[in-house]
Amino acid sequence: MKTPLSVLDLSPITQGSDAAESFRRTLDLARHAERLGFHRFWLAEHHGMPGIASAATAVLIGHVAGGTSTIRVGAGGIMLPNHSPLVIAEQFGTLAALYPGRIDLGLGRAPGSDQPTARALRRHLGSDVDSFPQDVLELADYLSDAPRQPVLAVPGRGANVPLWILGSSLYGAQLAAALGLPYAFASHFAPAQMMQAIALYRQQFRPSAPGGKPHVMLGFNVFAADTDDEAEFLATSMQQAFVNLRSGRPGQLQPPQAGYRERLGPQENALLDSVLSCSAVGSPDTVRRELRAFIDRTGADELMITSQVFDHAARLRSYEITAEVARG
Repeated sequence: MKTPLSVLDLSPITQGSDAAESFRRTLDLARHAERLGFHRFWLAEHHGMPGIASAATAVLIGHVAGGTSTIRVGAGGIMLPNHSPLVIAEQFGTLAALYPGRIDLGLGRAPGSDQPTARALRRHLGSDVDSFPQDVLELADYLSDAPRQPVLAVPGRGANVPLWILGSSLYGAQLAAALGLPYAFASHFAPAQMMQAIALYRQQFRPSAPGGKPHVMLGFNVFAADTDDEAEFLATSMQQAFVNLRSGRPGQLQPPQAGYRERLGPQENALLDSVLSCSAVGSPDTVRRELRAFIDRTGADELMITSQVFDHAARLRSYEITAEVARG
């Protein structure tokens, strides 16, 4: 399988655990992914979520980059409406100075939180989301070799950190295409417009530099184990998380439950069928078949693998199987 595979981690807080343990497990997973040959290790910004510890994303990226040596480390993503572009330029300019050639910066338009949390983060709401394209351009300018603005990002100027546009709708696809940037689609939890977004991005892509080409990275859930039954069991932790989140009851990542979906109603099962349609759950043979079918269907240039498994050892094993499948 020639398609590069990368890792998306939310530094999940499992039931009975805490953020400190989550951060230890995140670094252990990153080192594991580096040994297995994964291309990138990205962390996502979320706020006010009892089961997600990656709120201070740039800080955690520094922790992971400092504990690894070759794998690219980045944000998947930073929710730019929450921040001043200058602050993000300084943060990622600092990371690029500490870990040259290894830092990525994915940018999202959503707040990654509810409205009260978003208000607390930046103190004002209104036009912030609408100014996302301008904020991206401002940030890119701060990181360039010759900024046009009078304010300098130090560190930041000349860092030229690779920027990505993240999205789960056609908006991000259009913006990434217009700016000539690589595009990451959140198909691992919002797959509805995936194929349309891919086609739109590739059709409208305008290179920002000579030789520039469109690059599509797609989120994909993998729950891999030695048997299909074991993998189905492990996947119920993520299924519980989705149902709880959509029901307004976000919490810590729960232990797997045998027969979980059999106890759900048709509405909850339909929700899971939809949001988890871009997933591979099963033994190595099953995962190999599902990965290949997904790549053939989408033409993805890269996959961002996420595996929200409760047990840390089982999670490491899931990524190990995924890497073995990709090599084989």
